[in-house]
Amino acid sequence: MPISGPSSGPLPGPAGGIADFLGSRPPFDAVGADDLTRIAAMTETEVSPRGKTIFPQGAGPVEYLRMVRAGSVEVIHDGRILDLLGPGELFGQASMLSGLPTGFEARAAEDTVCYRIPADVVRPLLARPEVLRFVARSIVSGSAPAASRPAPADLVQGPVATLIRTPPLLCPASEPIRDAAKRMTAEGASAVLVRVGRGLGIVTDRDFRSRVVAAGVSPDAPVSAVMTEPAYTVTADRLAGDVLLDMLDRNVHHVPVLSTAGEVLGVVDDGDLASAQARPPFLLRRAIALAASPGELAAAAAGLDPMIVSLRDAQVAAEQVAAVRSVVLDALTRRLVELAVGAAGDPPAPFTWFALGSLARREAVPSSDVDSALAWQEPQDPEAAEAGVGDYMARVARAVEDGLRTCGLRPDPHGASAANPLFARSVASWRAAARRFSEDPTQEKALIFVSLITDSRPVWDSGRPGAPVADALWQARGQVSQSDLRRLLARFALSFRPPTGFLRDFVVEHSGEHRGQLDLKHGGLIPIVDLARWAGMGAGVTSGSTRERLRAAEAAGTLEGAEASTLLEAFGLVFSLRLDHQVEQLRRGEAPDNFIDPKQLNPLARSYLREAFRAVASVQAGLAAELSLGVRWS
Repeated sequence: MPISGPSSGPLPGPAGGIADFLGSRPPFDAVGADDLTRIAAMTETEVSPRGKTIFPQGAGPVEYLRMVRAGSVEVIHDGRILDLLGPGELFGQASMLSGLPTGFEARAAEDTVCYRIPADVVRPLLARPEVLRFVARSIVSGSAPAASRPAPADLVQGPVATLIRTPPLLCPASEPIRDAAKRMTAEGASAVLVRVGRGLGIVTDRDFRSRVVAAGVSPDAPVSAVMTEPAYTVTADRLAGDVLLDMLDRNVHHVPVLSTAGEVLGVVDDGDLASAQARPPFLLRRAIALAASPGELAAAAAGLDPMIVSLRDAQVAAEQVAAVRSVVLDALTRRLVELAVGAAGDPPAPFTWFALGSLARREAVPSSDVDSALAWQEPQDPEAAEAGVGDYMARVARAVEDGLRTCGLRPDPHGASAANPLFARSVASWRAAARRFSEDPTQEKALIFVSLITDSRPVWDSGRPGAPVADALWQARGQVSQSDLRRLLARFALSFRPPTGFLRDFVVEHSGEHRGQLDLKHGGLIPIVDLARWAGMGAGVTSGSTRERLRAAEAAGTLEGAEASTLLEAFGLVFSLRLDHQVEQLRRGEAPDNFIDPKQLNPLARSYLREAFRAVASVQAGLAAELSLGVRWS
């Protein structure tokens, strides 16, 4: 049976392969080679198609410890999905060890392979069964309300505070793990917050599995021994969709919510923020974090396109889907940089890796290239400079670019890549380049350069204390006056014309493989993105998504309210149409592109799209007249 989805891979091999896999995961990583070989020989491979119940809630004590080998398993309590387990994660230990009925249902979230280890093989190897039994019982009791409450997609557009269901559970750092777990069980909470001075730590039900069950920590140890501190927190007015992206970016599953006065209001988890169909990004994010080689990253990256299809099927908004994809691509790039630095050795100078373009705006779709840049501080030590800082950075950049290709992702074909010396510079060189382009904006690539330095976001920093370079490109922007920069951005915003002839139908491609088709990217989205970049800069917003820039421009008066609304509506329409087109291409196994046949659109969609293009052209015409750039527009 084929395995599909984010954790796709070949079916597991013989006992040797089983031993290697088990031995790389806790608690089997602490088992001797002979015992591990014996366990592998007794381990069975269990294949479950998507949707199959592996064991039901309330069934008799399970007789096997299971570990996910490929695919994913949903942990369901009274109809509500509590967790999504990926490769290397254990389940069933609670019932097996305690002798109690299962406290949850385990169900294959996709076609899944599990390793099934008989209880009588596992029990003698657990050094501290009393610890495991205690923690297992806290898991069996469950941590969810009695009814399923999946969050519909539109909930992510409201304040995160509206998703809080219960008061927060707090405890002192000295409280024993045993007591904290008992209180979590009694309160039906999936996390406990720990007071640490004026800050907060957090312990989740996942921590009890990974830091207590697998590590053998005593239940009498203080809860501070297994907490994460400081906990990442958000304010109550943050949009739930933005919090979901933050959780995905930081690879966390629970977030405390604070009032404006700093009071703890409660905790939300990914189950509150995402429907079951929208869980794959968290599993994919976890696989990326665990990948130990570009090959393993490539196996994880195979889940990117299925993830996009899954999210759109779950009716997640197109722009939210693109933001999730961008966050996952950030994680993938970050891991590639980490692996490249690990292979190349310690950096001779602090450096920062930047995302550029649509990835920086978190608007990346399946057809998007991965644009990047790199900046480093000049070393103080002349000997270090002589050692070839540039050569080191070039090796890292090439390794990352090669890794992206291995993962099926394309670096920018026009050279906006950290592997191109034009986009990999010292801070001083970035400043000098910005100054040259400001003095002579007619230079080749000047407009592209300026647009890129306004669409950049740090993804990875070498993190050497006292020498941050995350603001390197921002420092370069300081070499260009605001008036010059805005004028350059305005010129760029007028360089692409929406594909409408006003008195005729859409302007389509006249030749080549896309003859008769409409280019949604260059004809539809880029004019709006460029206008938003120009208007946002005038409002003092030097980074952010297209939608954020347009809203800021409206608030600051850079754009009239009607103009901003027009561009926002047009952007949403074209972006959704583009993503839906590419999702259908992915379903058919085709390479995603930006070209559609307007004749295949229904009359209403054609009408809306035509009006959107005309509205964008009208805003461009007004800008051209206002700035007197000499651009003919009719």
